[in-house]
Amino acid sequence: EKKGLKSSEGLRIGVGRDSRISGPRIRDAAVRGLRSCGCEVFDFGIASTPAMFMSTVSPGYEYDGAMMLTASHLPFNRNGLKFFTADGGLEKADISAVLSLAPALAEQASAGSLDSTRVDFMSVYSQQLVDKIREGVNHPEHKDTPLEGFRIVVDAGNGAGGFFVDKVLKPLGADTTGSQFLDPDGMFPNHIPNPEDETAMRAIQKAVLDNNADLGVIFDTDVDRGGAVAQDGQEINRNRLIALLAAIIIGEHPGTTIVTDSVTSQGLAEFINSLGGVHHRFKRGYKNVISEAVRLNASGQDCQLAIETSGHGAVKENYFLDDGAYLIVKIIIQMARMKLQGEGDISALIKSLKEPVESAECRLGVNSDQFAPYAQQVLKDLAEYASTVPGWSPVQPNYEGVRVTVRGTGWFLVRSSLHDPLLPCNIESDVPGGVSSIAKQLLPFLQKYPLLDLTSLVKAAS
Repeated sequence: EKKGLKSSEGLRIGVGRDSRISGPRIRDAAVRGLRSCGCEVFDFGIASTPAMFMSTVSPGYEYDGAMMLTASHLPFNRNGLKFFTADGGLEKADISAVLSLAPALAEQASAGSLDSTRVDFMSVYSQQLVDKIREGVNHPEHKDTPLEGFRIVVDAGNGAGGFFVDKVLKPLGADTTGSQFLDPDGMFPNHIPNPEDETAMRAIQKAVLDNNADLGVIFDTDVDRGGAVAQDGQEINRNRLIALLAAIIIGEHPGTTIVTDSVTSQGLAEFINSLGGVHHRFKRGYKNVISEAVRLNASGQDCQLAIETSGHGAVKENYFLDDGAYLIVKIIIQMARMKLQGEGDISALIKSLKEPVESAECRLGVNSDQFAPYAQQVLKDLAEYASTVPGWSPVQPNYEGVRVTVRGTGWFLVRSSLHDPLLPCNIESDVPGGVSSIAKQLLPFLQKYPLLDLTSLVKAAS
């Protein structure tokens, strides 16, 4: 239907997977299903999610569709499927349509063949990243190896990101000594491949310091997210990652808008504004953030970067594709340029970022089968209450939940979870003891709702 065709006969579909142990079995089932519908199937082997999309738009390939088998950062025993056309990832309505069609096709699919053509598209995708770095750095002496003299360590967490060392960094002249967990292993024996995981971040921080590296890079399982570590071991994640990428993008596109999710800090907003950019704080969910960026551009407001605190980020110049490797490439290019210009380490770009003294996320369970209406009523009542409390200033514009600035202390945001029966409550403070103070101010109001589990908020208030 996306192609305007009446039949799937002859469609060219790429299939890739991450390192999970269930991948080969699910791949075989997918191939059988596609072949039973008359599709020509191309097996990418272990691949990244961004590469699967790029196979639909790269000259010489331009597949009609692509399918990625991954469960991202979730445990080893989970798996799932992501679908792409040249227009991007399928939306909720598309997925619902796929699910409604699946039962009727199941018996037919089981009789399909396993015939497929093996394709090394990861080398093609990697070369695109290599070319981007060479062009971006434009080294005056060694154009082909602009990363000579840099030591960059990569932690792939035994997911699909190990290619970045041999296929991207080494051809550019980088020393990758100290890189770790590059081999695919679907049991994830060292740590969860997730830049937000504390164990994973500590592992790459240690690798940077132990190997005196200029930069550390960490990917999630399917490489649609990435994080970084500066040469002093400071993690560049969440607000810091957004700030760094915002600094790079605003430098390239003065005055542009940066779309983020709802839980970003006030210090980040001030940082973006200080660079001459526009901060557009939107909703949680990377699809929401990216869709909002696309909408803003369509309305005539220039927006070059959409990024969530989880690390899902996308730039306009790259199809608004959330690609962890591409964002790391942007950072590497900037790092190399700064060295050429004698401007120091990459972390210098975010030295003026104001960070909170304290922060906490309290997850308030909603013990009701009618979670959505109950949660919405709590938020409606809280919005009305917040406007009456001395020292509280509801933030406007605001697109998700209730965000309130607490005079002289910090801010809080209460919102509905995208996936679980929860009301997450994020609190940040600019002063010691501020999280406790804000939590204590919130408790009397929320205690009026008997179906809320306030255990975590009570702990924060203590």
